This record gives sequence, C-alpha cells and structure tokens, in this order.
Amino acid sequence: MSQTDKKSAAKDRITALSEQINYHNHLYYQEDRTEISDFEFDQLLEELIALETEFPEFLKEDSPSQRVGGTITKDFETVEHRYKMLSLGNTYSEEELKAFDERVAKGLGHRNYSYFCELKFDGVAISLVYENGKLVRAVTRGDGYKGDNVTANIKTIRNIPLTVIGEDIPDSFEVRGEIFLPRKEFDRINQERAQNEEALLANPRNAASGTVKMQDSSIVAKRRLNCYFYQLLGEDLQVSQHDEAIHLLEKWGFNVSPTYQKCQDVTEVLQYIELWREKRFELPLETDGVVLKINSYDQREELGFTAKIPRWAIAYKYQAESAETELLSITYQVGRTGAITPVAQLKPVSLAGTTVKRASLHNANEILRLDLHEGDFVFVEKGGEIIPKITGVSLDKRRSDTKPISYITECPECGTSLIRNEGEAKHYCPNAQTCPPQALGRIEHFTHKRAMDIDTMGTERIRALIEQHLIVSPADIYELPEKKEQLLGLEVNSDQYTKSSEGYLFVSLKKALYAITKTIPLAQIDNFLAENEGVEQRELLEKFENYVRKAKKNIAYNVPVIWRLKDALQNSSFDHIEDYLPVPVVLAVIFKKPAEDFRTICRKENTVHDIMLKYEGNVDGAQTEQINRIKGNTFQEGVVSNMVKGIEESKKQPFEKVLFALGIRNIGENTAQLLAKHFKSIEKLKAASPEELLEINGIGETLVTSLQAFFQDEENNRTIERLKNHGLRFEIEEKEQKLESRSLEGMKILASGKLNHFKRDEIIEVVQSHGGTYVKSVSKSLDFIIEGEDMGPSKKEKAEKLGVKLISEQEFMDLIS
Repeated sequence: MSQTDKKSAAKDRITALSEQINYHNHLYYQEDRTEISDFEFDQLLEELIALETEFPEFLKEDSPSQRVGGTITKDFETVEHRYKMLSLGNTYSEEELKAFDERVAKGLGHRNYSYFCELKFDGVAISLVYENGKLVRAVTRGDGYKGDNVTANIKTIRNIPLTVIGEDIPDSFEVRGEIFLPRKEFDRINQERAQNEEALLANPRNAASGTVKMQDSSIVAKRRLNCYFYQLLGEDLQVSQHDEAIHLLEKWGFNVSPTYQKCQDVTEVLQYIELWREKRFELPLETDGVVLKINSYDQREELGFTAKIPRWAIAYKYQAESAETELLSITYQVGRTGAITPVAQLKPVSLAGTTVKRASLHNANEILRLDLHEGDFVFVEKGGEIIPKITGVSLDKRRSDTKPISYITECPECGTSLIRNEGEAKHYCPNAQTCPPQALGRIEHFTHKRAMDIDTMGTERIRALIEQHLIVSPADIYELPEKKEQLLGLEVNSDQYTKSSEGYLFVSLKKALYAITKTIPLAQIDNFLAENEGVEQRELLEKFENYVRKAKKNIAYNVPVIWRLKDALQNSSFDHIEDYLPVPVVLAVIFKKPAEDFRTICRKENTVHDIMLKYEGNVDGAQTEQINRIKGNTFQEGVVSNMVKGIEESKKQPFEKVLFALGIRNIGENTAQLLAKHFKSIEKLKAASPEELLEINGIGETLVTSLQAFFQDEENNRTIERLKNHGLRFEIEEKEQKLESRSLEGMKILASGKLNHFKRDEIIEVVQSHGGTYVKSVSKSLDFIIEGEDMGPSKKEKAEKLGVKLISEQEFMDLIS
C-alpha cells in the first residue's frame, strides 16, 4: 500500500472510530445503557489514539481522544462571570409555594404566565463559554460573581460538546448545567476504595465537587462524570421563552434531562412535584427537589431580583425521607488510624427507593445523645450520605426491661483496651503495632512501588497475612519464604466476613447457605438473595426452605439442614447482623454440635481457616469440603512462589528506597534521598545531632522531631536490625556513590513538560548522576526548571512569580556535558 493510500485509509478509520466512540458515549451518558464492555470501548479509544499519533494531521480538537485528560493543574485561575450565577430561594411546603405564586401574580399584575419545571439535581453548577462554536472556558459557580477555571477537567466529561455544529449558532454564548457523579459510578468508586482500604467518598455531590477541582485531569476522566444542562445565555439568541432555549440546547447536542415540563399554573406545578416525589429515585443521580421558573424572559425581567435571589424562580425541596425500624445490634469498625466507628444493624426497611439495613452512629456521644437501648425502634433518615443516619427513638415502643447500649471497651480486632483523648469524640485502639487494620497501612507503604516495590503483595494478600498473624512488622515479610507450607491454603480475601461488637466472627449469609447445603450452586443462592432483597433474615430462611422444596434441590438433605440452622440461631445469644450469620452457628450446623462449643475459638479470629487451625475435634472429608466452601480465594502454589520471588528481589533496593519504606513521619521520597546521600548509612543518620540535620538544606524542625521520635522507639530499632539481618541495604554502596560529574552538585532541579531526550525516570537519574537533587514540585528553593514542550501554564506562572530560572532541554544538556 502506498503512503497516500495508507493515509487515506487512516483518515477513514479515524472518522469511523470517532463516530463509534461518540455513539457509545451517547448511549452511556444520555441513555444510561451500553452495547459493548468497558474493555471493548477502551480498545476502540486506544486504536484511535494510535492512529492520531501516527497521523497527527487528522487529529481534530473535538476528537474523543481529547477527553482522556493528562493536564496537571496546581492552581486554578479565578474568572469573573459575565452573567452572575445566583442562588435560588427555597420552599418546603405547598402553602409556601402558593405564596410564591401569589407574589408572582402581584408583581406582574395578572396571571397570564406559565412555569418551566425541572428537577433540582444534586451536583456542581458549571458555566461553559463557547466562542465560534468551540468550548473555550469552563468555570465553577464560586461565590456567584467569580469562579475557578476548570476547563481542562471539564473537557474530559464525554457528553459535554467540545464544538457545537449547526444552524444559527451565535458567535458567543454561555451554557449552564449541573455536573454530577451517577449513583452507579459512585458505588463503583467506593467499592474500589473499600477494597484498597481508602477512605470512602461521602456522597455523590461531594465526590463530583472534589473531582471537578482535581489537579490531574487524567484522574477526572476516569471518574465518568456526567452533566445535565438547564440554561442558555447570550446577547443574540433569538428566543423569548425558556422552553425555546432548552429545545435549542437539545438541538445543538447538549445533554438535557428529559424530566422537564412546562406548567400552565401552580396547580400543574404541584402535580409535577407529586409525580416525581417517588419516581425520582429511578433516575441515575441524586435529586433533592424541583426548580420552577417563569417561562417568559420578558416577564422575568419585569419581576427582577431581590439583593440575592431572582423573584421569578424558586426551588421546592422534598423533605428528607424517613422510616421507622428495629435496632438489631451495633457493630464497631476499626480504621487504619485506630479510630472506632459504631454502625447500627437494622431490620431491613425501605427508604428513598432502597433497602436500608445499616445506619451510621459516628461515635459514643451520638449513642448517648440518642439514648439508645437494646432492641429500640428508631427513626432513620437518608440525606445523601453513604449510609443513612438514626435521627431519633420511638419511646412509645421501648420495652421496659431493655438496657442502654454500652459502648465497647476493647478493640474488636485485637482486644486492646480502647482510649479516648480528652476533648475528642472518637475512641481509639492504641495498639498501632499489631492491630490488623493499623498494621495494614504500614505494610502497604513498605511494599509500595516507590518503596520496596514488592508488587506481588497487594492489599488483599497483605490483609490476609496480617489477619493470619504471619506478618505484623515489615521485617516479618522476609521470613515468609521459610513459611511456604503455612501460606498454602490461607484465605486471600475477607469480604465475606464481619465482626460483632464482642469480636465474634460472622460470615455472609450467601456463603453460609452455600456451605451447609448440597447441590445448590453459589450463583443460584446469590440470585435467590437478590430477588428477596429487604426480607428480614428469619423470614428469608423460611422462604429459602420453600425455594428448596419447590425447586426439588436435594430436599431430604437440605430441608433438615435449614431446620438445624434456624434452631441454632434461635438458641444462640450472638448479635443479629442482617446478611451475616455467626460462624459458631454455621459450624454447629456442619458438625452437628451446640454453637457454644465453638464460641471461644471464634472470638478475635479473622477467618474460618484461622479457626479451624485451632479446632481440636475430628473433621471428615464432607465437613472439610463444607468448610472450604465458606472460604474466600486462597493462596495457591503459583501465588506463593511469585510472592517469595518478589520479596527476594526487593532486597536489591538502594538505601534511600529502604529509608523511605520505613514510613518515618514527614519523610517523603525526596527527603529520604537527601538524607541517604548526606549520611550514607542508617547508623550515621541515627547518630546525627539536631544541629547536623538542620544544616542540610530542606530539613526543618518538624522533620528533626520525627526522626528523633522514630529512633527512640525500641520496636523501630529492632525492626531495622531484623531487616539488616535479612540483607536489606542500610548504607550507600560505593558503586552507588560514583557520579558521572559534579556539574549539578548542590542544585535542586525540576523538569516540566514533555522532554525529547529523556523519559521521566531517566531525567531523575541523569540529574542525580551529575550530583543534583531532583525535586517534584515548584518552590523558591529550586535552582532551575528544565522547560519541556507543553509545560503547564500554572506551573510556569508560579515559577516566574517565585523567580525560578527556566532553561531549555538543550541548555540542560550543554550544562551536564
């Protein structure tokens, strides 16, 4: 194929791919459905990017490839709004809404007007400015007069037009809308964050707001934000009614929610409000009310504004959804910092379109404020949080013999006595060294790619090893190769488990039913539970028995097993946690023994595997099979071998990486590198006086205090000695000290933008090999910045403001040669 033919084929393929990708974006963001998988979509996008890279002459500004992000923004420019972004007044009742309508009628002197109604979406207001059909600026609401320029981030939102094509498009116009994070994306992100033991996003609105202001637009692109548009502004729009403007936006390709309605009077407005009171929960995003506006622009101008709000529009807010249900028990979660969070376990109740089984209680003060008693009937309210909150107690239904809830005194994970610092609401577990959730964060930092780089030890594996008491300290990692036999069969993930307030292990109902029954696949049990979502546990077991009978699933074996399970639950004194069963009860069913026989060994353990290691009774083949069905994924031979290999490889990491891996507070990568180069060994660093440390450029009082505190802890010193004995490097080897030159000695350097002769890691190594220190952020302590292509404007502006010198890549190469 000739070069001309190849170019022609590439151009046609780029056009076809762009159309395909835009079509699938439209389906996903505007019709909430998909025809291909994420993987297939990503393959189309990768092919498009590859072709546009090879044939840049065919790259268009509005190509779908321009939405993947990559711009890093440190400071957002403040921009003044051409048209003020005002807030609306709120009303919460039919009477207040009618009073607003009376004010409108009085202001106009007649009732010849109509309303335009739309749902009030719970997101982030955005203003988009288009010039000559191209998106040139995206600005947040800010204070209504000025906002932040977040254009790079907004361009990654796939249903926001980068260019507008059509007839009679004004030279300049502004479109306003609400950016939101769809519920399913919010849930997906939180699921991933939970798996990575990261703090969960509070609610979709806050998540959307935080995403819009992220500094890395490539991360914004992955969040799959969406946007609904509701306003068109400009000088020469040729429209006099709001509904005409909305139809124009739809015609130009803007994503307008199809939930709007033109209403002739306030009676129709109230009917619209009632229509969406429950129906709104079917939408892909959070809504909290209805916005109604006078439809005529002339009448809006006649009504005018108060000091803060327009007189021609108002927001009707739906009351927060509330329900009454029974408090079954309280469980306590332990965070990475040791903070204890109580969670109420509730009898399932329908609330705001979902089934609620848990509610946040925050801390001990909240339990006291509510005066919670065992078995209370409580009022639950949902207002956008991850899980609902308890707002009160139904005292009329409180039994006279119930006791107030007593807050736990011991950590449910490790049994250590809890502490509560004066003036703080939270209780804490002070056992930072061995409490599993706290140990997890420390070990994760140690194995991180930028530290010891043991990529075969992910979060789930680390958690499993901690919970099985195989690792607590980073030094324990290097003793794992000697324990290969113990590793085989360990449970990798613990998603199916939870703990009661007393530290007893509970297993998911799905896994429990799968373990005790025969010939019923896990997928069928999963489907049964999904179809009966919200059914209280006792009734659910009755339904499961009927399901077994109706489906003829080994009735002779399975029905008696379900009877034994119900009897064991009725006779047990364990907490009640919906969707979970006490492991002692499940084991009682499997071994045909009283649940009390398993009470002791099921306390403070983290997996069934751990419990069975302590079980001294006989276990036959069938029982072993049932136990294995409870377990999650386990360590297999290949996993163990790869992990051991990764551990051995990590011993080659240089001293500065090991120093960073120790997790000394306030010591990042750059500081670890600086200290390693200066002191050459851990012993010299440990022996350094505060004065010696402060002599180093970049070391301050805070860091000195952190170092002193770390080395005064005997457990830290023991860990260092153990790591030394395992062969980790705690001094710079001679070969590491060899420099190509000292032309950059004592200099702090940063590279920004695309470099033609060096990759990102290579430029760091080159700077270091010539005696310099590579720094990763702009500050006045920098000697110079190597300015590459497409250097971020905010970074450049900050450098110029601080007086930091900018040199070209060629000037840098001349300097080191």
